[in-house]
Amino acid sequence: MLGFVALLWVLLQVSGLRDQLSLETVRRGFAEHRLLGFLTFTALFVLANLVHVPGGFFLAAAVLALGPLWGGLATYVAACISCTVTFLVVRTLGADALRGLDNRLARRLFAQLDAHPLRSVVLLRLVFHSVPALNYALALSGVPLRHYVLGTLLGLPLPIVVVTWLLEVVAGWVG
Repeated sequence: MLGFVALLWVLLQVSGLRDQLSLETVRRGFAEHRLLGFLTFTALFVLANLVHVPGGFFLAAAVLALGPLWGGLATYVAACISCTVTFLVVRTLGADALRGLDNRLARRLFAQLDAHPLRSVVLLRLVFHSVPALNYALALSGVPLRHYVLGTLLGLPLPIVVVTWLLEVVAGWVG
């Protein structure tokens, strides 16, 4: 994650974009180019998720740039896409590799996941939001794609609303 942030900083410095980036510039860019802005936001979210950058950074950036309603909504859609793309990439590369673990804890966890895959994904999303490690683990667990996607769609709204509200509270304190 630190390598990704360092690379991003270097690219911004070298390209000269760092001097041109401000909150107002980002807001204006989104207002003038909504679809392109959203597609860029989503593509960055997907790439970041693949290299283990937590989605919370994207939620905070979206709320700052777009406000709580549109920032939260944009993050929800982008997070669902990002989690699904990550799942598909990791599943393609690693199949259900975690099923090879043969210990008591793994057997218990997989039994619960197999018995209640949708409920398991929803509950994990409520706690861990769009954490990349969760996406990788679920992709390698053998959970069916339909349960993963539906669990993600159902499990992400509440944490996004809560974090958005907390960001608004903190922003109010800071001024």
